[in-house]
Amino acid sequence: MTGGERRTGALSGQLLRYVIVGGFVTGLQVAVYWAMARWGGVHPQIANVLGYLVAVASGFVLHGRVTFRGHGKRDQPLARAVRFVTVSLLSLALNAFWVWLFVDRLALPLWSPVPLMAVVTPAFVFMLNRHWVFR
Repeated sequence: MTGGERRTGALSGQLLRYVIVGGFVTGLQVAVYWAMARWGGVHPQIANVLGYLVAVASGFVLHGRVTFRGHGKRDQPLARAVRFVTVSLLSLALNAFWVWLFVDRLALPLWSPVPLMAVVTPAFVFMLNRHWVFR
């Protein structure tokens, strides 16, 4: 196996793990939101923030240990955590931009930003995590 084939295999493995871990973290965020808003009597926006915080914390740990295992150095954990939170906030802002552009500005249906939120934003976040956060 050549070096290029190993790198391609490593990248493919990371992408697959990213999808699986990301799906789990998203499900966890939704579960916290739903439980807090539905049964906890917490305002939906506060429940959403609580779910987001749980997702960011669990995502940092799981992506570091599962998705990007064996990739990059594991020194400076505080700096890596700050970079991870920064990327997470960028993804939140990018999704807000898609909603603003498609729904508010272009007056398209509510579902119209979803394809970009489901494909473009995660791809952007994956690349930032791979090349900046877990380098």
